[in-house]
Amino acid sequence: MADELKPIRVILADDHELVLEGLQALLQDETDIQVVATAKDGAELMGAVYQHEPDVVVLDLMMPRLGGVACLERIRAEGLPIRVLVLTAFSDGESMLQAWERDADGFVLKTAAPRQTITAIRQVAQGQMVFPSVVRQWLTERQPRASSPPVSEREREVLALVAEGMTNAQIAERLNVSESTVKFHLQHVFEKLGVTNRTEAAAVYHRLKK
Repeated sequence: MADELKPIRVILADDHELVLEGLQALLQDETDIQVVATAKDGAELMGAVYQHEPDVVVLDLMMPRLGGVACLERIRAEGLPIRVLVLTAFSDGESMLQAWERDADGFVLKTAAPRQTITAIRQVAQGQMVFPSVVRQWLTERQPRASSPPVSEREREVLALVAEGMTNAQIAERLNVSESTVKFHLQHVFEKLGVTNRTEAAAVYHRLKK
């Protein structure tokens, strides 16, 4: 019961002081969310991550010294049990694509209503994937076209494990991501391959390997 009452421990990372102050003010009255640290660049963020072991990092992609994408990549490579919510603007286009490929747990637009950010923090903390439809459409339109199905590297990994007969839970454990992230990737794989179930997806995967 005590675990249920523990607040969500959050680190805020953005190189703009005004943004950090605004986010802190936004969250200070939320009894279930505790801001344990803030960071103005990637190196400072990683130091805070190791020190405070947060549940969620709210991450700006465009930061000095060590960029947001590099921080996300390090968090994933080290298998840290941290949800990463990307705070983004459409001008961060290439970085958004890179964050998507590196399994960001969610995106929230800097232009969104403040309450959406609070809700998104709670959702990613619970293992949900937060992906506003406008961001999904924007990213999908900018994915490179190819003669073969435009499956990303991470989606191909998920597809390969599906072809091995793994369940979503097993795939999530293997890739160190949440089950909702696996479901999200599978949804996109099904759409891209034009299939409706795991068996059909596995058949396409084996066909493409030949």
